[in-house]
Order: sequence, then C-alpha cells, then structure tokens
Amino acid sequence: MIDFKRMKDPANRAQPTRREFISKALAMGITLPAAISMADKSAFAATPKTGGRMRLGLGLGSTTNTLDPATFEDTYMQVVGFGLRNCLTEISNEDELIPELAESWEASDDATEWTFKLRKGIEFHSGKTMDAQDVIASLQHHLGEGSTSLVYSILEPITQITADDAHTVTIKLSNGNADFPYLLSDYHIAIMPARDGVVDWKSGDGTGAYKLTSFEPGISTTMVRNENYWKEGYGHFDEVEVLSIIDTNARTSALISGEIDAMDRVDLKTADLMGKRPGINLKETQGTLHYVYSMFTDTGPFNDPDVRLALKYGIDREDLLDKLLFGHGYVGNDHPIGKSNKYYAADLPQRPYDPDKAKYHLKKAGLTELTVPLSAAESAFSGATDGALLYKEHAAKAGITIDVTREPNDGYWANVWGTKPFVASYWSGRVTEDWVFSSIYAEGVSLNETHWANPRFNDLLKQARSEQDTTKRGEMYFEMQQLCSDDGGVIAPVFSNYVFATSDKVAHNRMSAAWDMDGIKCLERWWFA
Repeated sequence: MIDFKRMKDPANRAQPTRREFISKALAMGITLPAAISMADKSAFAATPKTGGRMRLGLGLGSTTNTLDPATFEDTYMQVVGFGLRNCLTEISNEDELIPELAESWEASDDATEWTFKLRKGIEFHSGKTMDAQDVIASLQHHLGEGSTSLVYSILEPITQITADDAHTVTIKLSNGNADFPYLLSDYHIAIMPARDGVVDWKSGDGTGAYKLTSFEPGISTTMVRNENYWKEGYGHFDEVEVLSIIDTNARTSALISGEIDAMDRVDLKTADLMGKRPGINLKETQGTLHYVYSMFTDTGPFNDPDVRLALKYGIDREDLLDKLLFGHGYVGNDHPIGKSNKYYAADLPQRPYDPDKAKYHLKKAGLTELTVPLSAAESAFSGATDGALLYKEHAAKAGITIDVTREPNDGYWANVWGTKPFVASYWSGRVTEDWVFSSIYAEGVSLNETHWANPRFNDLLKQARSEQDTTKRGEMYFEMQQLCSDDGGVIAPVFSNYVFATSDKVAHNRMSAAWDMDGIKCLERWWFA
C-alpha cells in the first residue's frame, strides 16, 4: 500500500512564536531590527481574534441558487457552501492537499482502491455525530442513474463504497487515479448528514464553521458561528452575511462606505486607485482563473475545426490583457492549464493574433467571411462584455463579424450559458490537470460547455490518470493541452489574477490561490484585527 497520511493538519495548526519568527528571519539574512519589526507586524498580526459581523459582497449569485452542493456554479454558493460544510480533504492556504474530515488515507499500489480514516467526534450543526454512512451518502448523492450533479464525471469511476467500520471508508475505482484525494476537496463534494441513506441538503446542516440562519437565493445568506467547530483556530466571526451585489460599482461603493467588509471582482480599471484609498486593502493572488469565449463544437458553424481556429487567430490576447485585465494576469493559449499547474505546457507555441491566418482557416472552411453571435454579461466575468466588444474589433480585420448580445446578469448561468452556442464564461481551473480535464473537457460531462468530443484526448485522459511515471504523464498532458488549443471549442485568451479588496480591519494569513477569496475559504480563515 502507498501511505498518503498527511502531516499538516488544520485541526492542530500553530502559529510560529515571536522568537521562532525572528530566528527564521535572521537565518534568511534579515537584520535584527528589521526582523523584530517584521515580527511585530506579521507574526502577531497573524494571531486570530474572535468576534464581529463579517459582511461579504460578491459579484455573483442568482435566484436559481440552491443549498444542494451538486448544483453550485458560482463563487457566491461556493463561499456559502464552505462556510457551512467541510469535505474529506482540503487545499490549504499554502495550496497543499491536507486532511479535512478525513484524518488520513491510503491507496493500493495501482491507485484503484482508497481507504480513508475519518476523524472521530465531529458533529453536524444539528448535533448528529458524523460517521461513515454520512460520507457514503454524500458521495452517492452525486452518483446513480440520471444524476445531474456537476461532479458526476469525476466521481463516475467509483464502483463501490463501503464502510469498514464507523470511521473507515473504502472507495474502489474502475481505473487507477493518483489524484483521487484532490478531487474530494471539491466544493461540490461536501459531507452532509444522512438519514436512511439520503443526505439532507435543504437545511444547510453541515460540520462547517458557521450555522445557517437565513438563505434568500440571489440576495443574501446569513450564518452564525458554530461554537463547537472542530477546527482549532478557524471560524472567528460571530456572524456572517454574504450578499449578492452583481453590479461592480455598487459593490465598490458598499466597501468604500463601510456597508460591507470585503468584496470580490474588483474593477481592474480602477484597482490601483482603490488600493490607495485609506481604509481599503487590495488583495491579489495568481492561480488558474481564466476567462473564455466558448462555442458549441457540435453546432454550425463552430462544428468546423477551421472555423474554430479562425476565431482563435482572430483575437488579440495582448490587447485584452492590457485593456481588460490591465496587466493583472497573463495571456492564455486556449486550454485550461495555468502556469501554476505541475504539467503546464510551457513549450507549447503561443497562438498569436494573426488576421491573415484567420482568413486562411476561413478559406479552408469554404468561407470568405463569417458572422457569429456572442452572448456576454458581467456575471460571466468582470469586463466580459467589454472584452467581447474588443474581440469584435479584432475579428473584423479577419473578415469575421461578431454580433455581441448583452445578456441580463440574473439568470445568465441558467438561461444563457449552456443554451446559446457562443458565450462568455470563466473557469477557476483546478490544482491538478486531471481534475480540470475530467470535470470540463471530457466527452459527455455535464460541465463540458462546448460539447467537445475528441477521441484522442479522451484516450489520453484515461491513460494519464493512472500513469505513475511522471515523465510519461507529463508528455500526455502536454499533448492534451495541444489538442485543446488546436481542436477544442474554448477560446481562452487570458488568465486573470484573483483581485479582491477588504477593509483594513480584515486580517488573514497567507491566502490560497486555488480559488478566489482565499480558496473560497475566507469565512473560516479570516478575522477582524
């Protein structure tokens, strides 16, 4: 057996002492006066305090939201979900995989069988003690015939889940997957209380740092601190209010006026100025967030690979980076793997803006010009409509007319995305290649927004998942990125940093870049200084 027991445990994490902090600073060559100053400002600033009401304004949220984690599509529900519930594993604020409700795990040599040891004495908000049956029911919630869960595709290889005892669960897979514990940190796969083998998701009951007091979809969610939270040193606010404020100006004004304490999706045009305002701290992390324009590859004219290539050569990525992101990111290459990923294909030639090459591919498709619709809304990402209008200007030089439709923010993900053939979208990416490819690019998965089905890609996906040789695995992931870039239906022109802001009374330790807002764990990790 391969032992995957983790040493870093969120239930018993201690901050360095002042002396330890100074000693480490001196070892790095920092002078004693500077080390003392840093200790006073950093080490002790990192000591959490309890109390206060955190008001968080987020640029997403919809009246179609539910408390069922299988349906979570946006940052609003992800933040709420992680406030209420925990998963078996977690991506830490250091961006490392660590235990959460599982305390350790082991895998068979071929990674087809995984055994998870659960923590003992963990209680749900309702007082029920968590056990193996809750874990089994929470996983089964996403499986079964007719499942509409957004993570069905990554859990579908599960062939059997058994309880060895009340605190041990064994999961068997149809194929080996060395990354399987990473998948169980997904915000969709929260552990919920089971009754007669069926989970209760409607009440919001969970093992998380906060207990639900009210939930108004598309408006607000309120929670109170879980006095019995099992993680020592986490979950500091007495109360939490998460508000859906989709309009960027309204969100910004609310933070400046003190109506909220933190916000996501800062307007990048004014980010630098906002960061200079008294009482406001601008935050920025770089992960795998990328903005895309996605087309149905099974619908004309996008079902022609040359049309897709023409559209990819017809966008000026550097212009979008400058005018849309204002330098807060880097150019993308029409695949979802970011620079922070282990198997990022750094040697894959960057696709340039080339109107002549776009015209060449139009000609190969039997066209001299092309007109296509493109739907966008700020719900997709901040600046999505402005980006679409810039893209329209770029593409016009290649004989491509893009008719931009400004869609309503509310209901965008329910009524536009997944329905119309060419739309603005965004993805947070994932910390492993298999995770993002299996979730979004594999044939037939529910999140495959382009309906892309490339046989070679899907064969490589299965092979790479169980390949133990890292060199061979890297070669497979390189080819898969190339296939996405050359044949896929996603135009991924830019990777954006996560840029958000807080009042200066909000404190935190190092922040994760796995997802937005400190790995969407801000509610349990932050506090008021």
